[in-house]
Amino acid sequence: MEDNIFDKIHDVDLKKTMEESYIDYAMSVIAARALPDVRDGLKPVQRRVLYSMIELNNGPDKPHRKCARIVGDTMGKYHPHGDSSIYGALVNMAQDWSTRYPLVDGHGNFGSVDGDGAAAMRYTEARLSKISMKMLADIDKNTVDFSPNFDETEKEPDVLPARFPNLLVNGTTGIAVGMATNIPPHNLREVVKAVVKIIDNRIEEGRETEIEEILDIVKGPDFPTGAMILGTRGIQEAYRTGRGKIRVRAVTEIESMPNGKSRILVSELPYMVNKARLIEKMAELVRDKKIDGITAITDESSREGMRINIELRRDVNANVVLNQLFKHTQLQDTFGVIMLALVNKEPKVLNLLEMLQHYLRHQEDVVTRRTQYELNKAEERAHILKGLLIALDHIDEVISIIRASRTAALAKEALMTRFELSDAQAQAIVDMRLRALTGLEREKIEAEYEALMAKIKELRAILADENLLLGVIKTEIMEIADKYGDERRTSIGFDMYDISTEDLIPRENVVIAMTKLGYIKRMSVDNFKAQNRGGKGIKGMQTIEDDYIEELLMMNTHHYLMFFTNTGKVYRLKGYEIPEASRTARGTAIVNLLQLAPEEKITAMIPVKEYKQGKYLFMATRKGIVKKTPLLDYANVRKTGLAAISLREDDELIEVKLTNNKKDIFLVTKYGQCIRFPETDVRSMGRTAMGVIGMQLNDGDEVIGMQLNTQGDHLLIVSANGMGKLTSIDEFKSQNRGGKGVKCYKIMEKTGNVIGVKNLHMDDEIMMINTEGIVIRMMCSDISVLGRVTSGVKLMNLSENVSVASIAKVRETSADSEDIIKKIEDEMIEDEKNDEEIKNEETTQE
Repeated sequence: MEDNIFDKIHDVDLKKTMEESYIDYAMSVIAARALPDVRDGLKPVQRRVLYSMIELNNGPDKPHRKCARIVGDTMGKYHPHGDSSIYGALVNMAQDWSTRYPLVDGHGNFGSVDGDGAAAMRYTEARLSKISMKMLADIDKNTVDFSPNFDETEKEPDVLPARFPNLLVNGTTGIAVGMATNIPPHNLREVVKAVVKIIDNRIEEGRETEIEEILDIVKGPDFPTGAMILGTRGIQEAYRTGRGKIRVRAVTEIESMPNGKSRILVSELPYMVNKARLIEKMAELVRDKKIDGITAITDESSREGMRINIELRRDVNANVVLNQLFKHTQLQDTFGVIMLALVNKEPKVLNLLEMLQHYLRHQEDVVTRRTQYELNKAEERAHILKGLLIALDHIDEVISIIRASRTAALAKEALMTRFELSDAQAQAIVDMRLRALTGLEREKIEAEYEALMAKIKELRAILADENLLLGVIKTEIMEIADKYGDERRTSIGFDMYDISTEDLIPRENVVIAMTKLGYIKRMSVDNFKAQNRGGKGIKGMQTIEDDYIEELLMMNTHHYLMFFTNTGKVYRLKGYEIPEASRTARGTAIVNLLQLAPEEKITAMIPVKEYKQGKYLFMATRKGIVKKTPLLDYANVRKTGLAAISLREDDELIEVKLTNNKKDIFLVTKYGQCIRFPETDVRSMGRTAMGVIGMQLNDGDEVIGMQLNTQGDHLLIVSANGMGKLTSIDEFKSQNRGGKGVKCYKIMEKTGNVIGVKNLHMDDEIMMINTEGIVIRMMCSDISVLGRVTSGVKLMNLSENVSVASIAKVRETSADSEDIIKKIEDEMIEDEKNDEEIKNEETTQE
């Protein structure tokens, strides 16, 4: 017995055995487990699950089937591995936050974005989704090769026909031995457009496509969870080389709460980020005091969408907290792209164009094989019909031959000899029913024969002409994109560290609108110009209660917009950094774009084309201090802002104007005093200077507005109790700065103090808002023009304990929107002229 045992022991070289076994294992993992095929973008387990479902007749038009049945069929017929791996693949294809266009329509608990697992497969049900039918379309028409399964009792497809580019559209991730793949999902419409571009170039110009042409079409990955990609550098690198890092950031909004606090609302997360774990991480950072200022974090997600509410302390800067969260949590994440797929069962890293070309080659093969299959079937049927038509032409002779024959076999032989028919034709004639002898049936056979001959001609033409074949692929793939395509979910934002991004942004004029409550947006000029004259105008901005547009200005996307705040700081953004929105959208709260401190408000917006000599910023504070500083001093503004003026503790910046050292300044106080002086009275001083006295104020008085003589020819002054008047600016004689000025408004008990001043033209329109949020609009021409020392007329009726809160020049009118743009453009031209005059004067002096 023992001898027998020792006879079975063989000495082997362990090193050699391990090498051979491990290489076999590694090759199996690479070629038949972890990596997708470049043609259909599926791993073997996914392909087998989908094929099992179509074999089970488990389509989108049939009821859902138990997942245990699908898994059992897949495991028993095609995939002899653990049921957990099969069910895991099935679940993943059904999750709409994991798969951009789900291939499985799940019914039951399939997990959640919080990382919850799916229910056991005995509880859940599934069927194929509508789009997955396009993955399996024409599989029964000899479009793909089949191989024996593991025990050679069944046949399984080597690849699916995949009528849309699933590898790019749904992406994939997999870890093999010594290599990994991580392909992000994409938008179906964009990828199909790219395939169509390759086809068009071949058909129309007979040339191969350059990768630059594709990069113009496929903007970047399109994740099912949305979010925002920062910059284009990572995308370009990944698409050109097959490897790259893409930074993805959650979609967040900073919102002010009624109690004066701020909160950060998160509505979209980066792809593959676990929401529950993210919230845990935030709580840990707050607990460990790595992030200060968060008072509460709540998950308010529902069927309507995702929403994480991060409440902040009243004294913290929301932007600073948000940047810390981006730095320390997965609110900002990196997606490492590795575009690795199997090409002829070999792993290869491919760029975007190569992936599309491999897919197109697969489609050419699929459509060629399908066309050949349909041609064979059509020719077989036409052959039979031809035999039937011969029989009908000689029906009496056919009947007599059949009647005279002892057996069907003899009848067939006789028919074949007499009419030179094939075996199939003779069999069809023998099997023919008597009803085929009627005239109607004969017409049907003739019509079918003619239709078949036309189809055969068409199919042969497709097989003979590559351009026709490509045309068929183009038509079919575009139909899929039209039917199942949707809008992009992932936006592509700007990365401040990515300089190349700026060059891609077109230089064009845009309109910037900002509301009283601090919502800002960028709009295309076409929004206003595409109006017919004489119409009712256009619907303006969708503002929230008590809000209205306060500033509307035109600038170039590459010019700077400077924001001055009441605390004496200046911030700056490029035109393109302000988020674009539709004409009716509310816009983005300015606190999302600038790192404003609590209680810090924007008091002035100045568009700047370039920082050059001869231009000045003229500032006025509530306590009557004025300052003039060359624009050049503000050429370098940090992201955290820059001190624009030094203020006393009880003072604040109320107004900033861009001047050219030639204008007259008007300062108006709440007690009805006004001073007019030339800006040359104020010497130019440094950026951090405090300024000089512009106007002597009486006790308790304060400046409520600064205007320039070039802004209009009449001064509108409005008081708290709704009274107001227009006075010609010629009534205010120019004097030296630092004086008390002259009386510009007669204040009485019924008028209240002055709350607003604007220099206007008679054809301007104004808006007044009271402390209850009621807004009234009126033309300047409807307001009385009165002398300096008068109280004016009633402009707005107010109830008890209600007063006028503020006034604004109307920046969007209901009359004709084209006029707004005309006015803004005229102002820009006027500024350019003034610049030219200054330049000419300087040249003359030299």
